[in-house]
Amino acid sequence: MQPTGMLHLGNLEGALANWVRLQDEYEAYFFVADWHALTTLYNRTELIKEYKREVAIDFLAAGLDPEKCAIFVQSDIKEHAELHLLLSMVTPISWLERVPTFKEKQEQLKLEAISYGLMGYPVLQAADILAYKADVVPVGRDQLPHLELSREIGRRFNYLYKPTFPDCKALLTEYAEVPGLDGRKMSKSYDNAIYLADSPEETTAKVRAMYTDPTKVHRHDKGHREGCAVYEMLKLYGRADLHEDCEQGIIGCVDTKLRLAELLNERLAPIRERRARYAADPRLVDEILAVGAEKARKVARETLVEVRQVMNLR
Repeated sequence: MQPTGMLHLGNLEGALANWVRLQDEYEAYFFVADWHALTTLYNRTELIKEYKREVAIDFLAAGLDPEKCAIFVQSDIKEHAELHLLLSMVTPISWLERVPTFKEKQEQLKLEAISYGLMGYPVLQAADILAYKADVVPVGRDQLPHLELSREIGRRFNYLYKPTFPDCKALLTEYAEVPGLDGRKMSKSYDNAIYLADSPEETTAKVRAMYTDPTKVHRHDKGHREGCAVYEMLKLYGRADLHEDCEQGIIGCVDTKLRLAELLNERLAPIRERRARYAADPRLVDEILAVGAEKARKVARETLVEVRQVMNLR
């Protein structure tokens, strides 16, 4: 995950909760992607510095266990950069131009000039994967084009030199799309998020401001599910039943929101407890990142030795 801000419920339910399960099934590597963040924050690098440790703390708070997986910062593993450079030599530009998110970012950011880093970041993503000879990568359906490009780059390398990289497969995961306070997808950029670092009081205050059915004007009006972010959130957590009283006109929107706030605070309570513990001990977090980096570096270094050898660069 890129350190472009604090992590929120969307990150938790959309990815982190799944990562926590996977660490018990696989040899897993999870990192803070600070080099990727440079594609959009190249002129605000102080934010990357500020959020690197915070994102790592959120990883740990969500339940990632440094005894079960490697947790590290991308830029601590220079092998990612070297492999990115070498793979960029064999990756056709036409492959990068057809990546869907490239055009989306170009339009979204309204950039007059596209940097090489922004255009070539899928090659860095491929290096992130291939450096560990990953068998599977947990992705949602929208990320399948990126993974397919990583496979194509690996196959081209294998064809040009020698079979080196496995054909990494998608561990397809149906990621939950968490609604934001305004009904749109929860996102830092929309300023509609509930953050893992928010206090119970902040969470309750945000939930009280959530968008609800605009046709329910009075307390005893019947509410509707369509267009109600509170209902969508309750449904996500398997408690759509808590919205039924609202639909029948028995209670008002505020009462339903307070039910949701209680549910969210209960979900976040153990996460907040772990977060407070790690946030109070930044030296421990740095040690965990250093240990994770060493574990990752050992594997990535072995891969790069092999890559240099088959490319006749040793």
